[in-house]
Amino acid sequence: MMKMILIGIGTLCVIFGVIGVFLPVVPTTPFLLLAGACYMRSSPNLHKRLLESKWLGPYLKDYYEDKGITLRAKAVSISCLWLSLAISMVFFIEIFWVRVLLVGIGSGVTIFLLSRKTKK
Repeated sequence: MMKMILIGIGTLCVIFGVIGVFLPVVPTTPFLLLAGACYMRSSPNLHKRLLESKWLGPYLKDYYEDKGITLRAKAVSISCLWLSLAISMVFFIEIFWVRVLLVGIGSGVTIFLLSRKTKK
């Protein structure tokens, strides 16, 4: 039963990761990392297929092998992150502490991305 749940979650994460390739607001790598973790625990065959994928494999391999994130990917990720947070805070979020929380989360994600090695 748990194996099927992990395969289902992994598959959903792959779908969201693919959407993230085309929509810059949706993160790609975190979803693919989660998919890889789910597949690793439930289906070695699916994990292998994900890593060998022509389009998705490089995202994971670069991260696993600590090669880093391209400068373009960092810039796009951070820009989209802060743009979406700003739009949310201006148009949708009226509660002050929620805005502060969003700034904290955005700052944490930004620091994390900037602390990763930059791939040449």
